[in-house]
Amino acid sequence: MREKLIEAALVKRIKELGGLCEKHVSPGSTGVPDRIVTIPGGRIIWVELKAPGKEPTVIQLRDHEKRRKLGCEVIVIDSMESVDAFASRLTPVSK
Repeated sequence: MREKLIEAALVKRIKELGGLCEKHVSPGSTGVPDRIVTIPGGRIIWVELKAPGKEPTVIQLRDHEKRRKLGCEVIVIDSMESVDAFASRLTPVSK
């Protein structure tokens, strides 16, 4: 399973919940999470995506910790099961 497939599944699930799952690029900054998830109600979650069995780098872990100290939620997703578990914790939009 490639990281790209896990990322595509995450984007799809978040869209289904009425949220945004935007690619995050920060020129000049290393270690920033891959995606910013925004869900109804104003909740924002930084998401680091990894291929199965891969761990965040030391630089990524430092960035995650800085964000957590600022009060941000940062998660790591490395499988389709992780996508499902994350999405199931989020409140879907009532239609």
